[in-house]
This record gives sequence, C-alpha cells and structure tokens, in this order.
Amino acid sequence: MEVWKRNLYILWFAQFIVMAAMSLVVPFLPLYLHQDLGISDPALIQHWTGWIFAANFLTSFLFSPIWGKVADRTGRKLMLIRSGLGMAIVTACMGFVTSPLQLLGLRLLNGVISGFIPAAVALVATNTPKERSGYALGFLQSGAVAGSILGPLLGGLLAEWVSFRQIFIITGIMLFTASVLVIMLVKEINKPKPAERADDKRFGNDFDKIIHTSPLPVLFLTGFLIQFAMMSTSPFMSSYVQELWHSSHYISLIVGLVVSSAGISTMLFSTWLGKWSDKIGAKYVLLFSLLGTAVFFIPQAFVQSVWWLMFFRFLLGICIGGLLPSVNNLIRKYSPRGMESSTFAYSTSALNLGNLLGPIIGGSLSGAIGLHGLFFLSAALFIVNTVWVKIKLHPSETPRALLSHVMHVK
Repeated sequence: MEVWKRNLYILWFAQFIVMAAMSLVVPFLPLYLHQDLGISDPALIQHWTGWIFAANFLTSFLFSPIWGKVADRTGRKLMLIRSGLGMAIVTACMGFVTSPLQLLGLRLLNGVISGFIPAAVALVATNTPKERSGYALGFLQSGAVAGSILGPLLGGLLAEWVSFRQIFIITGIMLFTASVLVIMLVKEINKPKPAERADDKRFGNDFDKIIHTSPLPVLFLTGFLIQFAMMSTSPFMSSYVQELWHSSHYISLIVGLVVSSAGISTMLFSTWLGKWSDKIGAKYVLLFSLLGTAVFFIPQAFVQSVWWLMFFRFLLGICIGGLLPSVNNLIRKYSPRGMESSTFAYSTSALNLGNLLGPIIGGSLSGAIGLHGLFFLSAALFIVNTVWVKIKLHPSETPRALLSHVMHVK
C-alpha cells in the first residue's frame, strides 16, 4: 500500500478514537458538576457548563498558531504525538478534580496542548498527491464525524456501568491509544526542510506572509462563519426537539436521533464530495455546499414535526460534508511553501473562534428572536458566506457558467 494511503487509513481510525473520546464526557458535563462536584443550583450549573465548554476553544484559538509554527519546523507527526499524549494526561486528570474551578483550569490547559485534528489534517494534506487531496480530506473528516456521533452514545452506555470520574480516565486511555497508533504506524514523508525557513525566524513574519497570500484570508473568514453559524444553533437543538415532541417519553432517544442525523449524512457523503472536488475543483464544491446549507437551514424554522426536522438535518449534513474539507483543500493549495502547518493553524484558530462565539451570541440572541429565529440567523450567515465566496473565488463566473462547469465535468 502507498504510504499516503496507509497514513490516511491510520489517521482516520486515530481521529475516530480521538473524537469519540473527546465527546464521551462533554455532553454530560452538567451531570458531572451536579453528581460528582456537588453543585445543586441549576443556574450555577449552566454558568459553569458554559465556561468549561468554552475554555478549550479559547486557549486553542490562542495557541494554535504557535503549534503550527513549531510543526513547520519539527514535523506534523511530532505535533500529533505531543497533542495526543498531552490530552491523554490532562483528560485523565479531570477525573480527579474536586471543584469546578479545577475542571475549568484543566479544560484551559487541554486547549493549550490540543491540536490533534488540525495536525492530522496538515499531515494528510502535505503527504497526499495533489490530485487525491480532496478525496483524502473528505475521507479523513468522515472519521472525525463518525467518532463524534458514536462518542455521546458510548458515553451514555458507560455512564450506566461506571462513574463519570472513571469515564474521564477511560477517555485518557483512548487518547493514549490513538497516540500509540501514530507513533508506531504513521510515516511522514514530506517533512519540513529547515533550509526553506532559514530566512524567516520571527513569529510575526509568518502571519504577515500568510495573511497577504490570496485567497487565504477569504478561507479563514469562511471557516469562521461556517462554525459560528453551526454552533449558534447546535447547543439549543435539544430544547427545540422538546418543543416539537410534546412528550417526555423517549425524549433522550429522539434528541440523539435528531442531533446524529446530520452527522450520519456528513459521514456518508464527505468522501464522495471529496472525490467530486478532485474532479471539478474544491472551490466549486465549497460554493454549492454553502448554498445548500443555507437552503436546508430555512425549513428547520418552520417544521411542525420532529421527523421533518430530522429529514432536513440529514439533508443539511450532506452539504456540511463538503464545507471544511473543501476549505482545507484550498488552504493546502494556496499555503506558502514551508508554512503549511502554520496556515492550517491560523485556519484552526478561526474555526475555534467560531466555536467559541457561536454559542455565546446564539444564546444571547435566543431570548430575543427565539429558537426559530436562530435557524434564520444561521441561514442568513450561510447566504452571506455564499456571496462572499462567489465574489472572492469566482469573481468572473456567472451562475450559468458555474452550473455548466459542474454539469459538464465527468
């Protein structure tokens, strides 16, 4: 088997383990705060849950560019090992905390040392033939999505047998396992060459060069808006499902089905969309995926049945499968030579900023515009994003020319 394919399959499985592990406990943070850390006030539980959830994104947003620069000098595999082992230790320690403040501190530290997923994307992107990068990045995302779908289910099952503290330790063991897989089986072919970076010692030079390389700023903003729009509704999906279900029976199951429906279609179609981007170009897949996402957000505000909500979430997930892999493919294409990991790191910071601000602003606006209004907000943001990408990446192409290009590529 070719080395790039072996790396891809191993990192698919490693990402699957990492995302499953990280999503084992996050959905159950309120229960951990209540049952194990002794917080009984519901308002206080929500307060701590919000800060603890956001802490990881905050420090990851700040430190991703630093690790990206280090990766461009030392290699992406080393960053995978650093992140995996570091998160394994820190997450296991979360099972021994005695106060929410200690848990908050460890989540902040976890964000500092995190970066397994972007390091895996950077390694695959720089070690895969250009003509297969769309397929590889789409396939890689399917592993992360599959892990994020299975994680909460596995966490719920484990919670019936062991304590939440023990689940944190199990999570640490899973992260350690993913790290061992990388150490033993992943081979980085295109390692950074220090000679290429000898004239660029300062951290500020990286940012200046990257931000002035077109169309990278466009792609960073696109990634930010994607995550911001998605995260402005995701935390409130369970409340919306309760509003539609009109019953307390099987509510946890129904919430799980609705939330996972988008993830399932993303997992199923992201590889196919990746192959399609190799044929027609990633910028075309990105444009039409953005438009489709906007279209399928709108009817979610009008549905009167959980089943219709699930149907439109499934269609939404198909379009989501073409978003970030296309962005990553384009970033790989336009990254300055020898600065690929730094470029991906700045992209990750933009994504984390969207993950951080989306729930905060969405939660603030939900009281004024309601849960239905949040779907309109997300649709509007994706429409803006579609127009932005059309202007910046397809400035001279008419809608008819865009459709003709897509339809005539075999």
